[in-house]
Amino acid sequence: MNTKSHANSTAKSSTQLNSGLAAGVTTESIQRQVRWMTYLMFFVFAMTTDAVGVIIPQVMADYQLTMFQASAFHYVPMVAIGLAGLLLGRLADKLGRKKLIIAGLLLYSLSCYAFIAGDSALFFILLMGLCGLAIGIFKTAALALIGDISRDSHAHTRTMNKVEGFFALGAIAGPALVTLMIAASIHWKQLYLLAGLLCTVLVMIAARMPYPPYQASAEQVSLRQSMRLLKDRYAMGFSLAIALYVSCEVAIFVWLPTLLADYSGQFALLALHAVTIFFILRALGRFLASLILRHFCWSSVMAVFTVLIFICFALSMLLGRDWALWLMPLSGLFMSMIYPTLNSKGISCFPRQQHGAVAGLILAFTALAAAVAPALMALLGDLAGDVVAGFYLATLFAALLAALMVYNWLVQPAKAQLEKMSS
Repeated sequence: MNTKSHANSTAKSSTQLNSGLAAGVTTESIQRQVRWMTYLMFFVFAMTTDAVGVIIPQVMADYQLTMFQASAFHYVPMVAIGLAGLLLGRLADKLGRKKLIIAGLLLYSLSCYAFIAGDSALFFILLMGLCGLAIGIFKTAALALIGDISRDSHAHTRTMNKVEGFFALGAIAGPALVTLMIAASIHWKQLYLLAGLLCTVLVMIAARMPYPPYQASAEQVSLRQSMRLLKDRYAMGFSLAIALYVSCEVAIFVWLPTLLADYSGQFALLALHAVTIFFILRALGRFLASLILRHFCWSSVMAVFTVLIFICFALSMLLGRDWALWLMPLSGLFMSMIYPTLNSKGISCFPRQQHGAVAGLILAFTALAAAVAPALMALLGDLAGDVVAGFYLATLFAALLAALMVYNWLVQPAKAQLEKMSS
């Protein structure tokens, strides 16, 4: 992939964006609407995916499930997201962003409505799988769209942090709503009805909203071409780093409520809302990301923050639940910028015509890690008879991530490629 082809790609994208003027819509207006639509999409699906940690203790009690069985409420939709990203991400490049976004939103809303029709663990797990498939479809297209309207990798990173900031707000709203529902004796599946209603509104907005015109390139959207990304060192390097990060993050929002379920000390209220506090701190950090990244090199920020994440995990394991109560939620502040920054840098290593395929690959690794890591933690917890055993595995993931980000800071392996794609 040479600089000349990227320059032609950028010029073509600019021409397509400017063609929106003919319809009486300015390029700036299109970009602003695209951003807000993406913010809202991420907010809505975060309400359901990140509430699963609060839901799991309920389904374990209601359906007499083991930790591994209950973790299917998390790993099944994550596997579906991964498969959609890996196998269908290329369709965002082939068919265009708008079609994939609308198709994914429609499937997601219908799947959410279907929760009202049944009352069994298997039925709910199957529907969560459909939700995951839908999320994988529209999230991949949305990520590619953000890359399309970003002028360079720095702008891409700032926008992605804002997008993930709205995801973080949804992640706060979802667990908080489920907690309130449980306290009011309302079944947690009502959360999915609300998400379906919001998603229906998004479908109507997406159908009417102007999009940057997109011209597909058949040369770059075959499945074989997408699979070649598995051999690309930039795509795989960023994907593996993201997988390690996600393994740390899901450990907290999936299993921290279970870890603290038996806590009866003087900070019982804090234990009850530990995941919500984690999400609040993560959201705060993501909205501060643009300011921080304006003053510091992204690779140095990643290195320092991942080392702090490892320290939070390691001290929690060494000092016990009384410290984990504080340190695990605190790690959310340091996790805030890791995922959107690595995601945007990974996508920015490639020309715009491959953004859908690259976003799909990264999403596949994200979902694979989100599925496998908590499932392995559950197996260790079942074997040891205590979920804390799984958190030792999560601490290992945190150590590996910190080591990788320190290496990235010292060696700067992607610097030349990012500069080449921005030129």
